[in-house]
Amino acid sequence: MEFQLKPNLLLGAAAATQIEAGDQNNNWYGWYRQGYSENAAGRCSHWQEDLDLMSSMGIQCYRLEIEWSRVEPEDGVFDETAIAHYREEIQALLDRGIRPLLTLHHFSTPLWLEARGGFANRDNITCYLLYVRKMVESLGDLVSEYITVNEPNVYAFNGYFEGIWPPGRKSLLDMSRVMTNLAAAHIEAYGLIRKTRLQMGFTDTRVGFANHLRSFAPRDPANPLHRFWSSRAEQIFQGSLTRAMCLGRTAFPIGKHPSIVPGRYCDFHGVNYYTRSTVSGPADGVAPGCAVSDLGWEIYPAGIAEAARKVYELLPRPIYITENGVCDNADRFRARYVAEHLRAICGSGLPVERYYHRCFCDGWEWTGGFAARFGLVHVNFDTQERTVKPSGKFYRRVIAEGGVSEALYREFCDVPYPARQEEGA
Repeated sequence: MEFQLKPNLLLGAAAATQIEAGDQNNNWYGWYRQGYSENAAGRCSHWQEDLDLMSSMGIQCYRLEIEWSRVEPEDGVFDETAIAHYREEIQALLDRGIRPLLTLHHFSTPLWLEARGGFANRDNITCYLLYVRKMVESLGDLVSEYITVNEPNVYAFNGYFEGIWPPGRKSLLDMSRVMTNLAAAHIEAYGLIRKTRLQMGFTDTRVGFANHLRSFAPRDPANPLHRFWSSRAEQIFQGSLTRAMCLGRTAFPIGKHPSIVPGRYCDFHGVNYYTRSTVSGPADGVAPGCAVSDLGWEIYPAGIAEAARKVYELLPRPIYITENGVCDNADRFRARYVAEHLRAICGSGLPVERYYHRCFCDGWEWTGGFAARFGLVHVNFDTQERTVKPSGKFYRRVIAEGGVSEALYREFCDVPYPARQEEGA
């Protein structure tokens, strides 16, 4: 395999609030205490070391995330010290020539907001918008690119339909309500961020949301029921929400809301892509005998271009791959995964401008705890020691060389993927 990166494509890394550690004022602390009571990746105390590592690896852009509960521990009460820390971190990125992309909400919410019903309560959209305004007023002279919400479909599906994330509800109606309110919150925040930065004298604002997208396929394409369920799963999980947040158009499961009106509500498409779902009924599925990650997710590189193309055809905008990565605890095949996904987007003909590998360093993976490692950098959670993995060294070479040569692929990527084992095998 050999390919060159697109000339305007920046390669970077993403990290989520779960690598910060120590915060006890959000809905995840009580739900899964291990993640916030232990050290995680300790970004709050090791951020300068991490940024130096990023710089040494040639990282060109970084998706930084704000922990809402840190900066607004009580309703309407902002912690200026916490805000100053984020400001210092952003400035340090800029000083190293690394372009920041700021995410304002990534799954966790302050306890005071959760006590009022979180995003299931449409009145709480006002609280979110006050927080957004404060962050842009405080950081907007340093940051021009924003993500309003990360993976609203995953947040709603896992927390309000499957009940495996906080608050642990199992209701299609609740999931629909949360998706609707998050779509409205994004639309309101889109205009607010652009207006606030314009008032500050900046005209280079870009706003989007990080959209968790999968490729969906019927297990048997000749089976009409499989085709039906594949189409319906795509609509319910991502299709309708994407249209609502991009264009203000509603369809089940998105309900009516005064803020969801036809328009154009993103300056770039943020695509989080990991896997394909193979569907034969109302439940999710994995294709038989396919290559899989350590979490059992199918490895399907072509899907990253398929997902990006769908949203681009919906609304032509630049594309940021805001998350892409794989759980590979031994770092055996991560380099190959990255190479094949980069090749897919570089050969797609789509205007992909950013690629953020998730994650830069190992962290705490929600209900997966510390058992699932996604990082280019290994973290010893006891000592907090950082070690660049072979995949991280590969990524550094790709950035430096502007692509993947046959020699580079053979050195780092010429390894087999694990294959899914069938039940009873």
